Amino acid sequence: MQVIIYTDGASRGNPGPGGYGVVLLWGQVRKELSKGYSLTTNNRMELMAVIAALEAMKKNNLSLLIYSDSNYVVKAFEEGWLTKWIRTDFKGGKKNKDLWLKFYKLSQHHNIKFKWVKGHHTDKNNILCDELATEAADGKHLFVDEGYEAELKT
Repeated sequence: MQVIIYTDGASRGNPGPGGYGVVLLWGQVRKELSKGYSLTTNNRMELMAVIAALEAMKKNNLSLLIYSDSNYVVKAFEEGWLTKWIRTDFKGGKKNKDLWLKFYKLSQHHNIKFKWVKGHHTDKNNILCDELATEAADGKHLFVDEGYEAELKT
């Protein structure tokens, strides 16, 4: 059985407070995830949503269909950008190396297919992910995006 995953990221300013939202669907099982960060970027939150979804998988070798409204995330995987970035050690100042490497490691345990969906349009699960992400970004108990903070110092 295929696991259907919807993801979205949001930031209030870029950089600014941010959050991600995830909806996991497996048969009749539905799970929602979200988390907010005090200082981050939209692209980091888009990618963090996918990582959170992969970390939530309890088994390996699953067939995953991930819906995202982020061309950055979808094209990096589906068009092979990530493979090139890894091969060249993210040469040219490619951002979010920490998250891309984490995603890549997690992705090796599953059969993943990404599908781009128009953001905040008519897909109810994408809209819900956006609501989860923005609520997390607006939350009172925000986490530190340590990878982003470290990137700022270099």
